[in-house]
Amino acid sequence: MTILTADDQPIILKSIEQKLLQADFKVITASDGKQAIWLFDKEQPDLAILDINMPEKSGFEVVKHIRETRKSKIPIIVMSGNDEENSIIDAFNLGIDDYIQKPVGLNEVVVRIKRLLKMPLNQNSCTNIESGILSKNGIGIVIPCYNEENRLRTHEFASFIRLNHGYHICFVNDGSKDQTLQVLKDFQRGHEHTISIYDCAKNGGKAEAVRQGILFLLKDKTLDYIGFLDADLSTNFEDFDDLTKTISTSNFKIVSGSRISRMGADIIKQSSRGMISKTINYIIRKILGMEFQDTQCGAKIMTREIAENMFNDPFLTRWLFDVEIFMRMRNFYGRQSVSKYICEQPLKRWVHEDGSKLSMKDSLKIIGQLFKIMRKY
Repeated sequence: MTILTADDQPIILKSIEQKLLQADFKVITASDGKQAIWLFDKEQPDLAILDINMPEKSGFEVVKHIRETRKSKIPIIVMSGNDEENSIIDAFNLGIDDYIQKPVGLNEVVVRIKRLLKMPLNQNSCTNIESGILSKNGIGIVIPCYNEENRLRTHEFASFIRLNHGYHICFVNDGSKDQTLQVLKDFQRGHEHTISIYDCAKNGGKAEAVRQGILFLLKDKTLDYIGFLDADLSTNFEDFDDLTKTISTSNFKIVSGSRISRMGADIIKQSSRGMISKTINYIIRKILGMEFQDTQCGAKIMTREIAENMFNDPFLTRWLFDVEIFMRMRNFYGRQSVSKYICEQPLKRWVHEDGSKLSMKDSLKIIGQLFKIMRKY
């Protein structure tokens, strides 16, 4: 059985292809509607899986070609992040057989395909294997790394990308003096379509590492959102995924994690760091003119608009670039409007990891850096 699958996001297309090959289907893939029509005419597949919003020609136009121009009755599945009722009704009126909304489990996709092709569901054991969720959007994550040779939890990163399809992780080696770069290269093998490495020739600090990583990911036009996360995973992937769900279902332009201690959350901090953090946070709130609880959490996700407009110029400080992002947003959108574009979302878990690069001495320097930021912006 041959399946045509068309989607303009390479990460998602590759994930679908791998799952269908695992289920013993022959797969042909297209990255736009025009290519999908050409492949349909050439290969005459047994079933088609189409995204709606594709370049050149939309999924609807491909359905019309199959049903009206070629008079084909093959099963057609539309798989899209579009959940508007009118779009779903239009798709069925054009003659599709099933509509799958992303995010969706890949095992579910295989079962729906087999049902339409009237194949026995127990034919292949691949649906008994946990295969993860196909995301609604393309999401890029920057992971800044400096001397992380012994702390990088590659097994946790590997598990996440195996079970969450649609994410692309960019590790930025910030001029590490140990074997971090080699560890990253070894880890990348076999994950080339979901992992990139950006190597900085010299150490520029976290702010510049994150900035360079974001500028690198912006080259991929299929990424809808871009974020960053600390290499030690003090904020875990479950919480980060919650941030992505918030931004993809709202009008916020940036969603920032917040390490607020509260009932039901596992937030563990060093008491000495906590005391000075409260002082710093008070000064930050006064400078920003916004009631932030925690600007410095290393877990944030943003729209392409924010990434394209707030990361062009180098940041003034190595550690307080989070504050500078919000200052730049305030200047860009205006003091009265900026707050409606920012969401501060409490995390369920955050643990201070031994070996973090920010020392107490660095913390004391932060106050002086804050006043530099205030003078610049």
